[in-house]
Amino acid sequence: MNRVRGIAVRSCGIAVPEKVLTNDDLAATLDTDDAWITERTGIKERRIGGTTSSLAAEAGHQALERAGLSPADVDVLVLATTTGDAIAPATASTVQELLGMRHVGAFDLNAGCSGFMYGLVVGAGLAATGADRILVVGADTLSRITDWDDRKIAVLVGDGAGAVVLEAVDGPGNLLSHNLHSDGSLRHLLYCEHGGTLWMDGQEIFRKAVRVVVDSAEQALADAGVGVDDVAMLIPHQANLRIIQAVCHRLGIPEERTAVVIDRYGNTSSASIPLALDDVVQSGRVRDGDLLLLSGFGAGMSWASAVLRWGA
Repeated sequence: MNRVRGIAVRSCGIAVPEKVLTNDDLAATLDTDDAWITERTGIKERRIGGTTSSLAAEAGHQALERAGLSPADVDVLVLATTTGDAIAPATASTVQELLGMRHVGAFDLNAGCSGFMYGLVVGAGLAATGADRILVVGADTLSRITDWDDRKIAVLVGDGAGAVVLEAVDGPGNLLSHNLHSDGSLRHLLYCEHGGTLWMDGQEIFRKAVRVVVDSAEQALADAGVGVDDVAMLIPHQANLRIIQAVCHRLGIPEERTAVVIDRYGNTSSASIPLALDDVVQSGRVRDGDLLLLSGFGAGMSWASAVLRWGA
């Protein structure tokens, strides 16, 4: 490529299962209640069901439809997930088939709950080197790897998918900055072995997550040459409402300028940030030209942030 190419986000889309699992439903089998879950997590209900590929395809279809595009218009499909339908082939291949895409690149990317952020940056790199349109999907079905007798995990997780259509544009584009991080020495804080279920050190993750998200977000703002007051909306990973509130406090971003959907969806891992993004876009809280600060963290321990200008 002899010219600089960046990206613009053309559209977004989501998909969640029909089944709603409330806190009262969980209280029927666990030593907990609605007040305890709400106070400690901010979650009131979550969606359970479906497969990673079916949810990813539904979210991708909606994003394409909103962009006025067909599957044939896409050059590459990037699927961020930790819960692929199989070890092989890549679940992206199944999503590709479900969407009716032919002869395009399709691959999975696993960076835990930071997966969508990693996928966004990878998509920008693909655009810079020749791809015209990239469909980036974050989809997870954490319910399949959850021990539903483990209260500290069961109350948190949900299933869902979110997608964005990226389009290459001449010039630097709308991704003003980004950073990706991982510290493998912290993998023991959150993991799931083959054939096993999720295990988490919640207290230690809370402490480390707030620090790394704030540091990463501040780095992204500095690299973009903007300040907190320039940010119209913070789009954080939806892991725990108290983590989101702590991050807002330390960054100096009021909660009314923060996307929060954890009360409805729980922690959906790679789907978390695109679900929150879609919510503020569809509700009219984000307008063309607004600066968005996206930041997430997850197993690895991985974390990532980006400053994105919304619109064409």
